[in-house]
Amino acid sequence: MKFDIIVVGGGTAGCACAYTGAKLGFKVLLIEKNSYLGGTMTSSLVMPAMNTKTKLSLNTDFYNELMSRLHNIGGQVTYPDGNIGWFNPELMKIVLDKMMTDAGVNVLFDTTVSEVIRNKDKILGIGLNDKIMKYIKSTYTDNINKENEILSEYIETTHLVDATADAKIFKKINLKFLNNSEKKYQPTNLRFIMSGINLKEFSDWIMELDKDRNVTTSYEIDGQIHLSTAYTWDKGGIKWALHPVFKEGIEEGLITEADSNYFQLFTIPKMPSSVAFNCPRILEPFDINDKVAYSKALKQGRESILRLSNFLRAKFKGFENSYISNIANTLGVRVSNRIEGKYIYTIDDLKTGKKFEHPVLISKYPVDIHSEDKDCSKLETIEQEYMLPVESLISKDYDNLFAVGRCISADFEAQAALRIIPSCFAMGEGLAKYLHCKDTKILGH
Repeated sequence: MKFDIIVVGGGTAGCACAYTGAKLGFKVLLIEKNSYLGGTMTSSLVMPAMNTKTKLSLNTDFYNELMSRLHNIGGQVTYPDGNIGWFNPELMKIVLDKMMTDAGVNVLFDTTVSEVIRNKDKILGIGLNDKIMKYIKSTYTDNINKENEILSEYIETTHLVDATADAKIFKKINLKFLNNSEKKYQPTNLRFIMSGINLKEFSDWIMELDKDRNVTTSYEIDGQIHLSTAYTWDKGGIKWALHPVFKEGIEEGLITEADSNYFQLFTIPKMPSSVAFNCPRILEPFDINDKVAYSKALKQGRESILRLSNFLRAKFKGFENSYISNIANTLGVRVSNRIEGKYIYTIDDLKTGKKFEHPVLISKYPVDIHSEDKDCSKLETIEQEYMLPVESLISKDYDNLFAVGRCISADFEAQAALRIIPSCFAMGEGLAKYLHCKDTKILGH
């Protein structure tokens, strides 16, 4: 049994790649370790998707279709700044299921790859555990006489796509990572949601407190209050309206100074009394591949969330009866393993807007580097649009092995601009279209 494309990882880039590939006629298998799709959007509660602020668009069909379907069931709104990426993470799981079904993508949940089968210069397929192998063989083979079928040891594929975010397939076969030499990190965070909030009272309070409409905004959209505000211990030329509130919370022992390092919140479509938080940020740098350190960070994050929730109830108007309703299952990781591809995309490529023959995305999102130290984070505006070449998604060692998502072949600073959700969607969609053109010998049409 053979698939045209096997995608490992059902997050942003993986879903876009699998869906687009199936729509183009490929036989696609999507393997996801969790019991739902969506990756950071659903497991890490990363929302809303950031706005790329581009005039041109490339490989945005999947993103637009996803948000349109979410909107039809109340799970998406377009913010007045034009950002279509405000979504409900629970409804996201349902819509992604339906999209994969409609496109004919074969999906396996709660599944991981046990081995990668290869020869000297080509990926041949993957191995799963015996029970799943038997199931998938009996389900997806066309052999009518299944009882007499001799099950092969692995599932064959023409193309293998690593969409695991941390390049787990590349790691399994011991390929080189760019981060092995750079040893650069960005802090992780552990997002959460609080419910039971009187959003009208909170909106009136925060809009009166903070006159800076670049930091704090509030609107009524589709009959629900939608708002956003932020605070950080970095000065950054901004007079943070929430500074005295956080200072008071620290002085009263409700939160620690470290808890105040980064704070951001957004409302959620179809959840009219809830707010999602892009915090707390875990300050201690650690290697994402170190499971002991990762576990410690999760515990630190949950301890900080408890303190923040008590602080919010005490100091934020409208939060008096609020409660923690959801804590992300996984850390929000900004950078981890990055592959060495056919082309290593650099910050110079990005800043100069270098043109490529086969781009997979166009963006204008800034270089966004978080730091554990005060006044050391970086948000650098990019003057012109930039593009990423497909060669940065292709393994240096195997022509039929690819990576999409934050683990692409890019240097540390360039990756800090490319890691956002819309760009990851575009990578997945763009790769599937590239493979279709390549396989039908019309590349460059």
